[in-house]
Amino acid sequence: MEPKKNPKADLNRNSGLYFVIGLAIVLFATWRLLEHKTYASDQEFVNVLDVSDDMSEEVPVTEMLRTAPPPPPPAAPEVIEIVEDIEEVEETIIESTESSQDTFVEDAVVSVDDVDVEEVEEDISVPFAVIERVPVFPGCEDLATEAERKTCFAQKVQEHIKDNFAYPKTALELGIKGRVFIQFEIDTKGKVSNIRKRGPDKLLEDEAVRIIASLPQMKPGQQRGRPAKVGYSIPINFVMQ
Repeated sequence: MEPKKNPKADLNRNSGLYFVIGLAIVLFATWRLLEHKTYASDQEFVNVLDVSDDMSEEVPVTEMLRTAPPPPPPAAPEVIEIVEDIEEVEETIIESTESSQDTFVEDAVVSVDDVDVEEVEEDISVPFAVIERVPVFPGCEDLATEAERKTCFAQKVQEHIKDNFAYPKTALELGIKGRVFIQFEIDTKGKVSNIRKRGPDKLLEDEAVRIIASLPQMKPGQQRGRPAKVGYSIPINFVMQ
């Protein structure tokens, strides 16, 4: 069977050649576009120069300050008189106070009667157990011996604690209990001072300090015939019943 179309009318006969020619044209156009360069014209350059010439700068007006010249130095006198120094100046002789091996130093002898001896009272606290004369608690004045006064003092302190004891309400609600150790001094005037405490809780410590601070004034203790501070310690037991 013979083809009906004319071979010269076939459009696909030279398609490969047409593709190669078109590709070459596209590549050439792309290369020319990449290599294309532009330059400023002479007219544009002249315009730029004209703009820069029109720029002007205003110069600020300054004022020159004119100061007066300094005065001339004083002129020297025409005639210089020479005056002779008539007054005599006494020179002060400064003697050396340094000692050497040849200097003899006399021993200073001081008489015993010339020395003032001042007795200084020592501010110390004597423990209650070793004090010569214990502090006298009110109500223990009629006792004769020191042993009886010591026993009476301890009993009066215990009675004072029992009469003034009040369990802190907050500590009672929280269930706080324990023993508070109190140390205090009876000064030279018979008053309670320098209270120190150590316990399981601050509430109990404050209550123990309040009780001891309310102790009455006593007759001060004596050591070597003079009033002395006396230290005393006692535990206060806080128990809930």
